[in-house]
Amino acid sequence: MMERKKQSDFLNDIKLLIKFNVLAANVLPVITGFVLAIYITNARFYNYWFLFILALIGSTFVMAGALIINNWFDADIDSKMERTKKRPTVTGHFTDKQVLTLGIGTTALGFILLLAVNLETTLYAFIGWFTYVVLYTMWSKRKYTLNTIIGSISGAVTPLIGWAVVDSAIHPVPLTIFLFLFIWQIPHTFAIAIKRREEYRAAGVPMLPVVYGFEMTKRQMLVYVTCLLPLPFLIAQLGVLFIVIAAILNVSWIILALVGFWMKDVRKWAQWNFLYSVNYLMIIFMLLILVTLF
Repeated sequence: MMERKKQSDFLNDIKLLIKFNVLAANVLPVITGFVLAIYITNARFYNYWFLFILALIGSTFVMAGALIINNWFDADIDSKMERTKKRPTVTGHFTDKQVLTLGIGTTALGFILLLAVNLETTLYAFIGWFTYVVLYTMWSKRKYTLNTIIGSISGAVTPLIGWAVVDSAIHPVPLTIFLFLFIWQIPHTFAIAIKRREEYRAAGVPMLPVVYGFEMTKRQMLVYVTCLLPLPFLIAQLGVLFIVIAAILNVSWIILALVGFWMKDVRKWAQWNFLYSVNYLMIIFMLLILVTLF
């Protein structure tokens, strides 16, 4: 019984170390980018399935490496925030050296696998890794409210990785999906920052609600949510069904963002936005895959 509990605790520590939910959410756009590339370019799946597996595993390792290094670097502020206090870098279940070694090793293995696919997939993965580890974690997160925008770049390159397995991602479809992810992450993160404002304040992280307050954050959220509105029309080749559903989702989110200017319970409103944003992204990516089946 004790042995089983130790194994369970170890697996839980690993899940916290790689931020499993975040990692899983970043793997889906890689798959979506690949599926859309096959569909749009009329390529044959059997010509690319092995390269796709390499790219999927490689990009997952690179992303996991970035998240592990983020945990290593942020151990001091994670200890001050309720939602991050159980991470093994805070509890001491893993030493700093072990975490850093794992992060670097995982990253290196991921890049080796991606180099076996092609240089373009490797380049996009490197942009995501460098942006998240260096520009976000080590530079902007503790200094500037722009950290949210900078960090959003790293999460938006994932569909480009999947697409580049088949063809160059300098194409309207993957670039538009990049914009979807980039813009979506900002109001999504602001919603979290409103809910956790006091935790970020205690940790010394200059999130927008901490530095400029709720009203400024509400206005910023409305602006970014509105910027999602024209994106479905940029990829009209995916069909009317996608445009209509995406447009309805965008308009609904704009209405929800506007509600925040009259709603007194700001944290409850932020929770609604957080839940809406998670479901919004899931529906959008399910649609992007489904359009390839008809």
